Amino acid sequence: MSKLFAILLSSLILLQSLRIEYNDIIQIDDLIEHAQFHKAEYGDNFFVFISKHYGELKDDHSKNHQEEEKDHDQLPFQCHDHIVTITAFVIQKCFLEIESVELLELKDSRFHYQSTLSTLHKKSLLQPPKLA
Repeated sequence: MSKLFAILLSSLILLQSLRIEYNDIIQIDDLIEHAQFHKAEYGDNFFVFISKHYGELKDDHSKNHQEEEKDHDQLPFQCHDHIVTITAFVIQKCFLEIESVELLELKDSRFHYQSTLSTLHKKSLLQPPKLA
C-alpha cells in the first residue's frame, strides 16, 4: 500500500512540475482526433502535427488555417493564461589580491574564566517554581 501511495504521489509531483493539469489529460482524445484529421486531410505524421500545433510551424499553421481555430483551442497543453518565468544565475569570478600578510603577535595572557550562565539566571527569572 505504501509503494502505491509513493508512486501516486511522485506521479502527481511530476505532473505538477510539468504543468500538466486535469483538463489536459481529459483533452488527450481531442489531440488524437485532430491528429487523425491532419493525417487524413494533409498527410502529416504525428511529429509534423506536433510541430504545427506546438512547435516552430505553429504561427504559419494558425495563419493559413483560420477555420480550425476552434479545434485548436480545444487541444491540450495550450499555455494561454500561464505566466512563464525564466531565471538565470550568472556566476562571476571574483579574485582578491592580497598584497601582504600581516601577522599579529599573540600576547601571553593568563586564563580568564567567564561564567556561561546568563544574567537572567542570577536574577532568578528562569528558576523553577518554589513550593509554598
